[in-house]
Amino acid sequence: MLEDLKKIEESAKAELGEVSDISRFESLKIQFLGRKGALSLILRSVKDLPEAERRSIGDAANRLRDALEVLFLKRETELRKTVIEGSLRGEWVDITHPGVRNPRGHRHPLSLITEKIEDIFHDLGFVTVEGPEVEMEYYNFDALNVPKDHPARDIQDTFWLKARHVEGEGMRHLLRTQTSPVQIRFMEKNNPPFRIISPGRVFRHEATDASHEFQFHQIEGLMVGRRGELGGDVSIANFKAVMGEFFRKFFNMKDMKIQLRPAYFPFVEPGFEMYISCVNCGMKGCSVCKRQGWIEILGAGMVHPSVFKAVGYNPRDVQGFAFGMAIDRLAMMKYKIPDIRLLHSGDMRFINQF
Repeated sequence: MLEDLKKIEESAKAELGEVSDISRFESLKIQFLGRKGALSLILRSVKDLPEAERRSIGDAANRLRDALEVLFLKRETELRKTVIEGSLRGEWVDITHPGVRNPRGHRHPLSLITEKIEDIFHDLGFVTVEGPEVEMEYYNFDALNVPKDHPARDIQDTFWLKARHVEGEGMRHLLRTQTSPVQIRFMEKNNPPFRIISPGRVFRHEATDASHEFQFHQIEGLMVGRRGELGGDVSIANFKAVMGEFFRKFFNMKDMKIQLRPAYFPFVEPGFEMYISCVNCGMKGCSVCKRQGWIEILGAGMVHPSVFKAVGYNPRDVQGFAFGMAIDRLAMMKYKIPDIRLLHSGDMRFINQF
C-alpha cells in the first residue's frame, strides 16, 4: 500500500505540472483529494489492515494528503494569477490613445417629415390618433361608403388575409389601404367637435417603381363640428384655410398658392383634389410639375352623410371635411428625392444625408 501512495504522489505531481487551465485543475483536485479520490480510498481501507501496519500506512497517507493540499494550493494560486494577468492584458486600455467614435444610428427622413407634419397640425389644433394596420373590411371599406363592387376591393389593389374561420359580412381582414379606418374608429367613440390627424403605414397591391411602393406612409385629417354652434359650421373655406397654412409652413413658402379641382371619392361629397404651386420652379414650369406650374398634392372633400350615419351621427347635426396625402411623396418633394424606393432601401449612405 506504501507503493500505491508513492504512485499517487508521483502521478499528482506530474499532472499538476502539465495542467494549464482552472477547469482541468479542479478535475485533478477531485481525482486526488476528493471524497471518492484515490487517496481517500486508501484512507478508508486503513481500518481493515493489521494493527501493526495500520499506524504506519495511516501516518504516510495523512502526510501525503497534507503535502498534496499544499501543492494543489500553490498550483491554484499560480493558475489564477495567470488568468488574471491574461485578462488584464486583454482589457488594457491606453488612455493616451485618441478615442474611436462608434457608428451611431440616424433619424430616417420619413420620421423627420412625419414629426414636422404633426407639429404643424398640432399648432392648428389637431391631435394625433392611431389605429391597427391589420384592419376589418367594415372599417376599411363599408363604413367609408365604398361600394361592394368598387375596384379598390379587388385583389389587384388590396392585400386580403386568409381567414382561419368563417367570417361574417364586413369581417374579413386585410392590410389597411388607407388610414381612414382610424377616423371611423375614433368617431364611433367620440362626439364632435374635434380635429384629428392619423399618420401611419398603409399597403396596396401594386407594382413598385420610382414613384410607387406596395407599402407607404399616409396621413389623413378630419375636422368635424356641430351645425349652429360657434365654429361648428365647418366648410370648404375652413379646409382651404387650414391646408393653405399647413403647406406654407411645411415648405416655408409665404407665397404658396392652392387650387381645388372637382374629384370623386366615395367617402366625401363634394370631393376635390388640391393642387399647390410648384415648389420646385415657382410655377414657371418644370419636369416636376409637368410644365403646368401646379402639383397635385392630396384628395379631400366634405364628409359624406353615409359615413356619418355609419358611426351613429345625424348628418343634419354635423358637418366636416376630411383629407389624405402621402407622407412619402411630401418627403420626396421636400428633400428632392428622385426615387421612392430609396426611402425603404436601408442604405445608410442615403439616410445619413438628412
